Amino acid sequence: MPDVRVASPQGKWILLTTVMGSSMAMLDSTVVNVALPRIGEDLDTDLAALQWTVNAYMLTLAGLILLGGSLGDHYGRRKVFVIGVVWFAIASLLCGLAPSAEVLIAARALQGIGGALLTPGSLALIQASFHPDDRGRAVGLWSGFGGIGAAVGPFLGGWLVDGPGWRWVFLLNVPLALACVPIALRHVPESADGRSHGRFDVLGAFLGALSLALVTYALIEARTGTLAVVVTAVAGVAAGIAFVLVERRRPDPMMPPKIFASRQFTAINLVTLCVYAAFSGFFFLAVLQLQVVAGYSALGAGTALLPTTILMLLFSARSGELGARIGPRIPLTVGPLFCAAGLLLMLRVGPDASYLTDVLPALLVLGLGMVTLVAPLTATVLASVDAARAGLASGINNAAARAAGLIAVAALPLVVGMSEDAYRSPDALDQAFGRAMLVCAGILVVGSVVAFATVRRPPPDCRRPECLTHGSVTAPPLEPGAKSSGRLE
Repeated sequence: MPDVRVASPQGKWILLTTVMGSSMAMLDSTVVNVALPRIGEDLDTDLAALQWTVNAYMLTLAGLILLGGSLGDHYGRRKVFVIGVVWFAIASLLCGLAPSAEVLIAARALQGIGGALLTPGSLALIQASFHPDDRGRAVGLWSGFGGIGAAVGPFLGGWLVDGPGWRWVFLLNVPLALACVPIALRHVPESADGRSHGRFDVLGAFLGALSLALVTYALIEARTGTLAVVVTAVAGVAAGIAFVLVERRRPDPMMPPKIFASRQFTAINLVTLCVYAAFSGFFFLAVLQLQVVAGYSALGAGTALLPTTILMLLFSARSGELGARIGPRIPLTVGPLFCAAGLLLMLRVGPDASYLTDVLPALLVLGLGMVTLVAPLTATVLASVDAARAGLASGINNAAARAAGLIAVAALPLVVGMSEDAYRSPDALDQAFGRAMLVCAGILVVGSVVAFATVRRPPPDCRRPECLTHGSVTAPPLEPGAKSSGRLE
């Protein structure tokens, strides 16, 4: 039985290294958006390259995160975590030194692989190291500090972009990794799942990532109207169908189709797709709108977005408690509507927008909606399957949220008619941003309707601190035990 106590020196070192490791991945999910206008200007690139700068990371992370958790369970959580941190740092160095957009995009894809290795292991190390009596407190501290990191991310990113330059958004990960790895090797005990049988669904992970990559490419390049786009789109759909067929026939699939026999689980993942697609589309375009149209600096744009994460950190616990009392249906119906209202208020943000009267009210309403829905959503995911499958359910939900964000960033500029150089023109971007907010608000309303029509069974009291002190706006929290288990081929 794990016997490390939170108050012990070893316990503090374990918390420090896991927070540092997970913060690397979490920061890169939030700070890069703030740097996009400067990256485009410095590398003289078009909107498609900026989309890929975001999506290359999300693509490999979403496609491999379930496999990463399984590798840690079998080969050792500390070992895979450390490999992930080192991999992430090397990829970050490549991002910071990238001489062109193509090199930056490739390095971002490598970053996502590192994130898929370290993200599941961070929380799993805490669960496997601390004494059961201290485990809840340790997870709460880890989640709380991680949430603070998520809140600081846009501010830090803006400060770096305006100061030493956008490359330091990536280079900052290198000293963090240099501090994190020795602490992990010295103070974190190794752990593994003795029940793990060493068979991994590599084929399923490959097909899933390939399908996402091809569909994403087709959406981003669709405005060119070439035959290659059509062929890629068809190939992406075919890869998705092949993924489903493979998962149905394997004895130990990465994403068992039987888990979707739960109507509640299927419904809550549909809500997740709607909610996080809208969130990702908003945060991708909002920093462009604030900088290019409203004239904010990178630091100003990053700081402007802080209220949403701060509200989640302060009030998610109360929202989770309310959801446990009244059931998830009302929070998951009302929350997306609040978020939609916040996005509609963002239509007031134009040239020379006032932060206090135009930007802040929209972000407060959006943050209120996030507070209302995120903790009950996570609790409902975990309650919709039996306890033995809670980790798998959480992993699928987390991957679904990231995939939704990936597709949204690829599709939204196409849907609203943004040109390749729209982010360089305040007038063109302002018009496209207005249309995009209407689309995102509509997606949130669809999510609200789905929740009202399908979510029924109330979850039990969610005592998992990571549900209630979650601060990330890019994906729901990942419960340990999220793993794939197909045969290695």
